Amino acid sequence: MALAFETDEYARRLERLKESMVHKKLDAVLLFAQESMYWLTGYDTFGFVFFQCLAVTADGRMALLTRSADIRQARQTSIIKDIRVWVDRGQSDPSRDLKDMLSEMDLLGAKIGVEYDTHGMTGRSARLLDEQLQSFCQLQDASYLVSDLRLIKSPAEIAYIERAATFCDDAFDAALPLVRPGADEAEILAAMQGAVLAAGGDYPANNFIIGSGESALLCRAKSGRRKLSDNDQLTLEWAGVAANYHVAAMRTVLTGEVSDRHQTLFRAARATLESIEEILRPGHTFGDVFDRHAEIMDERGLSRHRLNACGYSLGARFAPSWMEHQMFHAGNQQPIQPDMSLFVHIIIMDSDSGSAMTLGRTYLTGENEPKPLSRHPLDLYTK
Repeated sequence: MALAFETDEYARRLERLKESMVHKKLDAVLLFAQESMYWLTGYDTFGFVFFQCLAVTADGRMALLTRSADIRQARQTSIIKDIRVWVDRGQSDPSRDLKDMLSEMDLLGAKIGVEYDTHGMTGRSARLLDEQLQSFCQLQDASYLVSDLRLIKSPAEIAYIERAATFCDDAFDAALPLVRPGADEAEILAAMQGAVLAAGGDYPANNFIIGSGESALLCRAKSGRRKLSDNDQLTLEWAGVAANYHVAAMRTVLTGEVSDRHQTLFRAARATLESIEEILRPGHTFGDVFDRHAEIMDERGLSRHRLNACGYSLGARFAPSWMEHQMFHAGNQQPIQPDMSLFVHIIIMDSDSGSAMTLGRTYLTGENEPKPLSRHPLDLYTK
């Protein structure tokens, strides 16, 4: 069995979930998020692209319904003992198998929470589930029940996060010597991902983002690579990953002569990030972080060039994204607490001048000031 944590760690997590279920007056919860299954049991797979569900009762019983391809995956990577398989066939409806499993678990007439807001729950699966269980039990949206529990990291999780932080810095160190006029984005990208893997890290939940020239203004990965010009801008967003725990960073690196506009945007980005560090602590909310970001950006006349969010929580994530539900955006009342791993990014995309500037790093929150999870200074890197 290849577990990332000791069994006592999983036992403590189950107790926390049981307490939350009692508080929400739930008899059981149906987990469809791979992140939830991994956190609770160690189950590590990308098989969530098909219908699979981990049922957990308020008294701590667990049963997994999955496909035949994942039965050994569950046995080797998790603490789950009760593993059921639904059979691939024409017109198959795994929600029927799930109903039968829930019946065997004595959950007829129960109040059951469901993780609807997750990549592991497609629209079709949700419709099948709701129709199949409408007269069997009472369903309630519990999309964020486990997600909220995962916000606060244990000492064992923090150890993986700190390891991922080292991988993240190693990737940037591998990229910097390659950034120069004429450099191929593909070479830079290969060096960054290779550095993480060579150090013992994992693939990230989404592609590293790399873009130069006009593509430096993009916030998403896309196909195609180009070579850097004499006076260019290169936007990088990447992550170190250890045991699926992510630590992300973001930078815009410049080649050649640095324009006045780039200097102005960098000063704004750094001032904003440093100001956010002052409130990235208990006593403030995720919404407060965004408000500080928007205030400084807008004061500098950059409201049209900023985004409507400036970061999010990080943890153990699976494809297609390393972003957690909890984001820094207006009105988010989620309180900041100790032992959260939070990625703050300042993204300025000035389409008027064609200038990009980004600056972001991950922090571990404490009782007071946050701890930056990077050894790199907040400098403007030029080549």
